Amino acid sequence: MPRGTLRIYLGAAPGVGKTYAVLGEARRRSSRGTDVVVGLVETHDRPHTVEQLDGLEILPRAEITHRGVTRTELDVEAVLTRRPEVVVIDELAHTNAPGACHAKRWEDIDQVLGAGISVLTTVDVQHLESLNDVVEQITGVRPRETVPDAVVRRADQIELIDMSPEALRRRLAHGNVYPAEEIDAALADYFRIGNLAALRELALLWLADRVDEGLRRYRTEHAIDHVWEARERVVVALTGGPEGDTLIRRGARIAARSARGKKIDLLAVHVLAGDGPDGASTTALQRQLVEHLGGTFHQVVGDDVPQALLEFARAEEATQLVIGTSRRSRWARALRAGIGAEVVARSGEIDVHLVTHPAAGGHGVRLPPLTGALDPRRRWLGLALTVLGVPALTAACLAASVALSLAGVMLVFLLLVLAVALVGGLWPALAAAVVSSLSVNWFFTPPTGRLHVDRVDNLLALGAYLLTAVAVATVVDRSARRAADAARSRAETAMLASLSRSVLAGDRALPTLLEQIREAFGLTSVSMVERTDGGERTVGSCGDPAPRTTDEVAVTDSLLLRLCGRLLSASDRRVLVAFAEQAAVALQQGRLTAQAAEAARLAAANSMRTALLAAVSHDLRTPLAGIKAASSALRSTGLRLSEADRAELVETVDASADRLAALVDNLLDMSRLQAGAVTPALSPSDLPDVVARALSWLDGEEQDRVRLDWPDELPPVLADPGLLERVVANLVGNAARHARTGPISLSAGAVSGRVELRVADRGPGIPPADRERVFVAFQRLGDSPSGQGVGLGLAVARGLTEAMGGVLTVEDTPGGGVTMVVSLAVADAAANRMATPVPATAR
Repeated sequence: MPRGTLRIYLGAAPGVGKTYAVLGEARRRSSRGTDVVVGLVETHDRPHTVEQLDGLEILPRAEITHRGVTRTELDVEAVLTRRPEVVVIDELAHTNAPGACHAKRWEDIDQVLGAGISVLTTVDVQHLESLNDVVEQITGVRPRETVPDAVVRRADQIELIDMSPEALRRRLAHGNVYPAEEIDAALADYFRIGNLAALRELALLWLADRVDEGLRRYRTEHAIDHVWEARERVVVALTGGPEGDTLIRRGARIAARSARGKKIDLLAVHVLAGDGPDGASTTALQRQLVEHLGGTFHQVVGDDVPQALLEFARAEEATQLVIGTSRRSRWARALRAGIGAEVVARSGEIDVHLVTHPAAGGHGVRLPPLTGALDPRRRWLGLALTVLGVPALTAACLAASVALSLAGVMLVFLLLVLAVALVGGLWPALAAAVVSSLSVNWFFTPPTGRLHVDRVDNLLALGAYLLTAVAVATVVDRSARRAADAARSRAETAMLASLSRSVLAGDRALPTLLEQIREAFGLTSVSMVERTDGGERTVGSCGDPAPRTTDEVAVTDSLLLRLCGRLLSASDRRVLVAFAEQAAVALQQGRLTAQAAEAARLAAANSMRTALLAAVSHDLRTPLAGIKAASSALRSTGLRLSEADRAELVETVDASADRLAALVDNLLDMSRLQAGAVTPALSPSDLPDVVARALSWLDGEEQDRVRLDWPDELPPVLADPGLLERVVANLVGNAARHARTGPISLSAGAVSGRVELRVADRGPGIPPADRERVFVAFQRLGDSPSGQGVGLGLAVARGLTEAMGGVLTVEDTPGGGVTMVVSLAVADAAANRMATPVPATAR
């Protein structure tokens, strides 16, 4: 059975008209004779959307009851039984109620598509999983319902429902999206001009990527390998040389001119060829420049550099390629065409920019440096092998002169030159080549006994031998130098990388870094000295200092390294400067960390002190004032009080004392939490029993407002009964204070190995931006009743919950209000076998 097709209407923001558009498409298909039904549509009581349902068949919804609340969801079985050609299913990212056949609506739709039924659906860009965090940064609200991008990308068609921010705000103002009482809040919060513009750009960019995918897939299916210039894309070819910065900036300017104010499409590529150095240290810096300019950096491997560049450019749909002119000399370019010329010849439809730079043609053919990569001991050994080897081979060849021809003699001496090159490097090998050629000329080339050659072929043989010996010696020496340089570079890179990671991670103190410097460079001691107006002082040192400092390296204007031990070479000093700069960063980082810790400690202490003073001066004073006033009235002999008046005053004393005791309990609990002195005694606890004990803390009026909703079978939770009792009492008391009227609902249920206790009220609610702030100690929202607490109730509740391994979060109550959710682990068999401990707190 062929799979049904999926068409998604992607909205840039809520209210742009996705549902209206999908119903319009359903009506058009129905008018053409297609069998279309509505599986589920959320009209949100919008009149124009409701009108679009006229004439369409609407399938009944499935009713699912969970925790006493009945919700309606898509009836997948009804859709499969009806088997229409097309079904409309709104809100792709919707999360189904517990008990539905699938957790997410997109899974319902996937089952419907598998049955061969086509689906029309909707989704907002804010619900795409990859953009979830971006939407939160823009709007301040993290969408709770998301759909994987892959699900949306698999759609056969995606249609963007777009609207300018100004038009959408007018639609809201006219009451076409939300009820009148919600319009002002929506316009001032989520539907601000900046938010809507950013969401619109997100939708356009995401859909543009989807269009690119479709275009690439079409070109692959139709075997189209030439570039379509649908948009300008610039590739910059880097070699790791000094010209890279120039090329990157030129490519960025080209890309910026074609971007027309949008994000530039710039790609830098470095080809790792097997026949040359990769320039890793330089390309690392060039990678940073590319990313700073808004491009991306790539590396590809290929021995044929022009072919690798062009293959990468065509794979990325590049329209322009920026490459630098050759750094080789004019003579070298005359002998062999450079990479730039080959790229131009093979580029085809890709425009190639050859950019000049200061390093172009600046280097001719040079002899290798006089100093090789080998140490002096090996060079002397090579010279000794030359001095001893040439006479020995000469004698051996004279003894076997009857069996050896001139060519054979030359091959034997060439082996000697090769051995000398392997042992001593270039210059001993050159000496061996010259001396051996003279020996061959004197002893084996007619006329012998003279440095003279009569025959032209013998002269050519001697010349070829000498050139071959020199070439072999040069290659061997160059390989040795490159191997040594590579080994040193790897060691330097590894040390610097390790040092940088350690400094960034903050896990290396200054003495440790100085010890690493001392070991790396074989020094006796290393110390860092800071110069101040009052003189010099040592801020860090390692090793045993020698009587005399052998070297100094300036790090900054006020910091320097003093070294004891050997004198460092220029290359060692260059690396040491990098080490010294990292050590200076570590010093500064340590000082900043200490200052930040001290500042945080002082700020926390000051904040706590200020909050405590405010609490003692106001909130604690209020019940004390009530107790004092009532007791003074009772003791007064000049007042004639009736029995009712006396009872009321006694009740005032009792209520004020209870309030004072509750405030002191919260202060003590908070101090214990901050000191880490709360050690819960976890045991299997019956949640209804704990709640019943906690409710006894409330007065009669508050108890009458509580509504309990318990399932028949609720597993025990792993908690400390005393701590949990305090948590429930704080949450219910907080709900009673803030929701002065209306019921307070307590419900519980088991979900995935945990039990969730929900305390819901019908109060004014908590704005999303304040939902974490309410759990901070001594914090009260602006609408909190004055004189009724120091702002510790929720902070203590969360602290005690987390101490028991639970989680306390905030949710909206459907219809308005706040729901506090306490999630605790279900007591497993191991917990049931535990002995019942003494609770950590008691009432």
